[in-house]
Amino acid sequence: MTITKIKSDVWGALASAICLVHCIATPFIFVSAASLGHEHHHSDSPFWWSFVDIIFLVISLAAVYWSAKSTPKIWMKYTLYICWLLLAGFILNEKLGGLYLPEYIIYFPAFGLIILHLYNRKHDNCIDDECGV
Repeated sequence: MTITKIKSDVWGALASAICLVHCIATPFIFVSAASLGHEHHHSDSPFWWSFVDIIFLVISLAAVYWSAKSTPKIWMKYTLYICWLLLAGFILNEKLGGLYLPEYIIYFPAFGLIILHLYNRKHDNCIDDECGV
């Protein structure tokens, strides 16, 4: 097992978790700003706040790439990329004002990436027969 593989799963899980917190916190931040008399709307959010999504996607893509490259499990490679594509698609859809999708839908691929990276980190440390996988 290489250091890059270990770090990619840690970074992937961490980036996905922070992205998830960012997605959950955003509505609360804007609601609290509005209740304090600051009439912020989603379109009035600071540029850097909406740019954070893209930073998470880039970090997450790098982590998915390195984890998928080093995992021996074919299903893991595909599932990591599918979750990332769903996450990227939902974020881009929201940014570009595409189809109306419920806000919470973004949580599924984010949770999926967290779980997959943690699973991959834990179960690629041993031979499949020894871990009972």
